[in-house]
Amino acid sequence: MEIINDDELESQNLSHPKKYDRKPTGDDPVSDWLLKMYYMMNQSGMIGVKVGLCLIPLVVIFLFTLFVSNSTSNIIAFSALVISFSFMVLSIWILCEILDKDRGSREMQDISDPIKEGSEGFFITQYGTIFKLAALSSVLLFFVYLSRSPASGQSQLHVYLGPTSMALITSFSFLLGANCSAISGYAGIWVSVRANVRVAAAARKCYNDALQICFRGGAFSAIINVALAIFGISFMFLLMTLIFYINSPDGRDPPIQEIPVVLVGFGFGASFVAMFAQLGGGIFTKAADVGADLIGKVEQGIPEDDPRNPAVVADLVGDNVGDCAGQCADLFESISAEVLSAMILGGAMAENANLDIETKSGFILFPLIVHCLDLTVSTIGVYFVKTKPGLPQNRHDYGELEDPLNVLKRGYYVSLLLAVIGLFFICKNFLFITALPNAYFNFFLCSCVGVIVSFLFIKITQYYTDYTYEPVRSIAKSSKMGHATNIITGLSVGLESTGLPVITISVAIITAFYLGEATGIKDSKGNNIGGLYATAIATMGMFSSGVYVLSMSGFGPIADNAGGIVEMSHQDRNVREITDRLDAVGNVTKANTKGYSVGSASLACFLMFSAYLDEVEMMTGMEFRHIDIAVPEIFVGGLLGSMTVFVFSAWAIAAVGIAAEDVIEEVRRQFREHPGILTYQEKPNYKQCVAIVNQAGLKQMIKPGLLSVLSPITVGVIFRIIGSYTNRPLLGAQVLAGFLMFSTSTGILMALFFNNGGGAWDNAKKYVETGVYGGKGSDAHKAAVTGDTVGDPCKDTAGPSIHILIKLLSTITLVLVPLFTGQGIATA
Repeated sequence: MEIINDDELESQNLSHPKKYDRKPTGDDPVSDWLLKMYYMMNQSGMIGVKVGLCLIPLVVIFLFTLFVSNSTSNIIAFSALVISFSFMVLSIWILCEILDKDRGSREMQDISDPIKEGSEGFFITQYGTIFKLAALSSVLLFFVYLSRSPASGQSQLHVYLGPTSMALITSFSFLLGANCSAISGYAGIWVSVRANVRVAAAARKCYNDALQICFRGGAFSAIINVALAIFGISFMFLLMTLIFYINSPDGRDPPIQEIPVVLVGFGFGASFVAMFAQLGGGIFTKAADVGADLIGKVEQGIPEDDPRNPAVVADLVGDNVGDCAGQCADLFESISAEVLSAMILGGAMAENANLDIETKSGFILFPLIVHCLDLTVSTIGVYFVKTKPGLPQNRHDYGELEDPLNVLKRGYYVSLLLAVIGLFFICKNFLFITALPNAYFNFFLCSCVGVIVSFLFIKITQYYTDYTYEPVRSIAKSSKMGHATNIITGLSVGLESTGLPVITISVAIITAFYLGEATGIKDSKGNNIGGLYATAIATMGMFSSGVYVLSMSGFGPIADNAGGIVEMSHQDRNVREITDRLDAVGNVTKANTKGYSVGSASLACFLMFSAYLDEVEMMTGMEFRHIDIAVPEIFVGGLLGSMTVFVFSAWAIAAVGIAAEDVIEEVRRQFREHPGILTYQEKPNYKQCVAIVNQAGLKQMIKPGLLSVLSPITVGVIFRIIGSYTNRPLLGAQVLAGFLMFSTSTGILMALFFNNGGGAWDNAKKYVETGVYGGKGSDAHKAAVTGDTVGDPCKDTAGPSIHILIKLLSTITLVLVPLFTGQGIATA
């Protein structure tokens, strides 16, 4: 079989008419198999199969509707299940398009392969540790629920599920959420370590190809991420409906509004894995980055990603395990948490408003449909990311390279516009109440509030982290005066950057709440009850283009790795200029995604706090609407919540410092004992640095991770015991509510400060490296490198971990409500 390469096809003026005849050139057996299937599907005789794959979801939904179910909730959940699976298949197609690209020269592949081996090796080792902790937690969760007696409140769960069934379902959903989170993280790493070398290779020939491969690598993991969340929750919802139906006395309709309460274990599992994944990956990447920068740039004066630096491969590996796996796990648990919280609030509101079963189904399952919309509009937006093919040096009529950020924004705006249109029709069809025909429009306006918040958060984050704006330039300017002034100005920018996001979130919550109250939905006592669910809809509006935003996040580490591969393989300067453009934008998109994550975490935590209040009320039958922080115990609980955020941040940052010291010592040793490294006469021992940060990342993630899991449990149990002696049965739940309020508010501010401040320091260094204030090697550059080093653990370890922390605290309290209330727990 003749093998035709890209250059030959171009010289023959062919547009890949027989691309499927080429021998697969993947970098592992899985890639080869995927490419083989991809080539087969590209044959003209397989067009019918491709069309059939597109029609299968519609056919399956139709048959399920016609023959299997007459329940609206089942039809909606099953539709979401099939749609999510279809997008998983589509993401595989996008992956094959990436794998089909040129892997570059042998020198490029020799650099890419150790990055891949190091990333996947750390992932396997890290997740082995995480799953041991997860397995232990699932066992403890089982025994907590096994000790329950029937709930004493309005809950009907005891009619359908005994303690053993409830324990098994909660443990199973916890493990399912943990496994789905792990898969989403692994998908991010898997594509990143294969796309990076292809971006580097494409940068030699075509700017458009390099940009598209880079972005679609992020899109693959983003689609898998969101589709897994929808698939897992839809599957569990259908499973619980079946269990309720089998155990239903007298054939009554199951209380579908209570199913989301049973599924909170799924969100707990996702948060549990995300916490340790982000911590371990963040410690790994920043320890390597700090060590490489301080010794390479400051002490030895060699460029970034210079192959003589022993820590450079560990740094590139860290981009994948931190920014890819950690960020994917973070967004997966964000989506899972806000979907389950919104489902709980929707079910509680629909039940209190005495809506019929079909209308109730729409309110409960609305979040799943919104995320199906997200998959659709974001994927369409992905295909709008394109620019002129070729390179300026190869085409005299090419002109200037288009700013990659402008290209990405174009796709983002398309996805936002389509999302708004889609949200209108979804609100009209799923949130329509016959007695209140205009209520759906208020809910649509709430979703628009969320879309606006999403847009504003990205713009605000860009303002504080992009060097085209004054805040970052002020840090760069202060670097002329030295290291101290750089740090002072950076702290100021980071602190200031918390203002506009908090105002935005505050206005959004109040606006959505008032719009919800104005719908006229009332409970049996005549009270307006639409406000809380309206804030949930605003959160869903913010996530309506979440896949696209997450794609931009994945873009960053792939571009960073591509630049390292180009530098280490000694490519021409014009190739490095292409990857530098992509890398500079990648820093901005990563910062934007972190800002987006904090905004979504803020709204999601508000939903989970409200869902926590509803669940306590449902389980105990006691009113649980107001938390009085003037009560000493509750105030102390709030202080403990804020303290948890600060101590967690301290331990996370200290972990980076400890690991970085080991890396610095190793790099100095290699330079001292092998002076030929700096003259290219000897090759550095990259694997030793990878091994050091690997071990440090696993060891150092345990302490802050356990703090995040054990602190709410300890506080809730201790004050529950105190309440039992003072005749206040809900004291534990009340104190924990104060703990959540204070930890959430503190965590939001700390995460914004760390993410934006760290991003600003990073891009101030990038700005100096463009040539201002003396450029690379100047005193201003050395000061900027110091600021970047200080900001690294803030923006890539502590900051991202904090917004996982506040969501994990909320999911733990949701899952363990019976333990904290003293109600529904068997007593002697």
